[in-house]
Amino acid sequence: MSAGALAAGWTDGSSIGYPVLFGGVLLGSVVPVVPTGAVVGAGAAFAVTAHELDLALVIAVATLGAWLGDLVTFAICRFGGPSAVRWVARGQHADRIEEVRDQFHRHGWQIVVVGRLLPAGRIPVLLAAGALAYPWRRLLPASLLAAFLWAVAYAALGVLSGGIFDSPLVAVLLATVLVLLVGAVLNLVGAHRRRTPDPEPERDASACGPA
Repeated sequence: MSAGALAAGWTDGSSIGYPVLFGGVLLGSVVPVVPTGAVVGAGAAFAVTAHELDLALVIAVATLGAWLGDLVTFAICRFGGPSAVRWVARGQHADRIEEVRDQFHRHGWQIVVVGRLLPAGRIPVLLAAGALAYPWRRLLPASLLAAFLWAVAYAALGVLSGGIFDSPLVAVLLATVLVLLVGAVLNLVGAHRRRTPDPEPERDASACGPA
């Protein structure tokens, strides 16, 4: 291969975009310092405006990165020892993790899927799954489905921004802001629900004896 062809390959958006997308989602799924939803949304927006990335491949690559990241996190929670679990659990509320553990006994794989889709829900679910030694044969398909639905949801936000603006740069910026805004709103709603105590069940009047 000539030097000119090699240079052209590296400047092609697909040669850079897919590895960056995969690496960003994988890193953010293990070390939550990268807003992975914004990475997927930006990739989808770039795909529908610049046409240098394929939208289906963006979703597939994001799914793979999120899935592998969740499996790595689960493995750390299950086999990493107390110090590794504390590292994963940093910033998490103990009561939230205990609540998720209780839900595993009733819902199982559905909790894995829902936890991936809800902001701040993924880590408590994986911590609970690791503590309960959740079987790999059940985790693998559930986490793959969760990663796929998650990638589709955030790619849809990127497609929305790409449909509004023809400029790839503006579409990517709008997708990033839109994803971060949606995540912030969902986080606020979730925090409010956790702070609001459940109402006490009303007493059945028919069960009460005469005054």
